[in-house]
Amino acid sequence: MPESNRLLEPVLDWYAGNARDLPWRAPGASPWSILVSEIMLQQTPVVRVLPVWTEWMERWRTPAALAQEPPGEAVRHWGRLGYPRRALNLHACARAITDRHGGEVPSDHATLLTLPGVGEYTAAAVASFAFKGRHAVLDTNVRRVLARAVRGEEYPPKATTPAERRLAASLLPDAERAPVWAVAVMELGALVCTARAARCADCPIRDLCAWRLAGKPAYDGPARKGQTYAGTDRQCRGRLLAVLRQAHGPVPKDALDVVWDDAAQRERALDGLVADGLAEVLDDGTYRLPG
Repeated sequence: MPESNRLLEPVLDWYAGNARDLPWRAPGASPWSILVSEIMLQQTPVVRVLPVWTEWMERWRTPAALAQEPPGEAVRHWGRLGYPRRALNLHACARAITDRHGGEVPSDHATLLTLPGVGEYTAAAVASFAFKGRHAVLDTNVRRVLARAVRGEEYPPKATTPAERRLAASLLPDAERAPVWAVAVMELGALVCTARAARCADCPIRDLCAWRLAGKPAYDGPARKGQTYAGTDRQCRGRLLAVLRQAHGPVPKDALDVVWDDAAQRERALDGLVADGLAEVLDDGTYRLPG
């Protein structure tokens, strides 16, 4: 029996009773709100995204509303979500959608891929969740569930492979249920089949899971290193950017110097912010968010 027929019903039944009540999953959620959520959720947990997403949707309910603001306002209201280039990407998306698509998020997967900062996963997710398309949606959670349940491996490869894409496509149900299947597998990976501690006793497909049935063989690939943050350039950039976000005008250099002791690292981080378009240096030597 095809794996899709074996896994589909248990996963969908589990999702029907266990799905989190998230605003971007509500029946009336706009395609724009879904696009914003998907970009915010990249490498960021739901609990941190919710308040920022809510503020963005109150402030910028449409792409046109964000597009008329300077990009620095997107960075300012990104808060502490991390990876703030995503804020610039969303601002660029808003302008592209407003200028090229009449202010409406495109429904076509190929067109979504042409938007700034929208890659394979985000295009598939928006096409599926906003427009009910039939696409393989492969985020980290989905890849982990499929690695364990179908391939019998504890973790997926570091980067998505063609074999994973083929497997995900082969498991897609009919067009009506494909979007629900996509979000259901994602939710299973987020809540039950987690990276740190798989809760197999709570899993609806535990009796079908190749990894569990094989005795949960340990991952034997390259060492999986946890991300460090303290003392890194990322932390330094975050400190500098926080000063710029909190100011409503240009900031003198000495106001930035005081937030990080290591001068060489601080200058490198500040130069990186400017190079990435997240900060601007003015003729008088002051700094501000991009205008």
